[in-house]
Amino acid sequence: MGDAPAYYAEGPEALVVGLAKRGDRDAFAELVRRRQPGLRGLMRRLSRDPDLADDLSQRVFLKVWQKIRTLKDPLRFGPWLKRIAVNEWISEQRRNANEWTTTIDDAALEAPPETPGIAMDLDAALMTLPAPVRMCIVLSYRERLTHGEIAEATGLAEGTVKSHIRRGSQRLRALLDAYKATPEEMTNEQQ
Repeated sequence: MGDAPAYYAEGPEALVVGLAKRGDRDAFAELVRRRQPGLRGLMRRLSRDPDLADDLSQRVFLKVWQKIRTLKDPLRFGPWLKRIAVNEWISEQRRNANEWTTTIDDAALEAPPETPGIAMDLDAALMTLPAPVRMCIVLSYRERLTHGEIAEATGLAEGTVKSHIRRGSQRLRALLDAYKATPEEMTNEQQ
């Protein structure tokens, strides 16, 4: 797939999706151009490995190309793409048995940070969360999905999604409390 003609860049996404559904490779290339940065960002926040995230993004777009004809409503392309992305990430986690479990040990969320007193940025703090919790947090706060949409995209029960978001948010707040500490408090902690 080469660069899409310039006029595709100006067209509404639903029209470009409709053309891609008919097998137009240039239209699909335009969809990739539009959606790739956001998809890569999502995959990087979900995974701990930028190379894996890029790999997963490529796999997602390959699946999208293979399945785009099954998309019923071109206006729903964004949520459909996210669902495929989340499913690909979950499959990767299960394939490699990487920390994926739908039940989370409370101790994993409530344990104190290994390096107290050292400020962590949000991405580093996210990486300390168990995979299912991190996924729910990212989909809720970054991707702005509702609890119901997250449940639908992940296959988790809506109550589990809510619990993961609540407990994950509490854990992030605890990890990032160092940002609120005054310089005197930080000096006293280090002594």
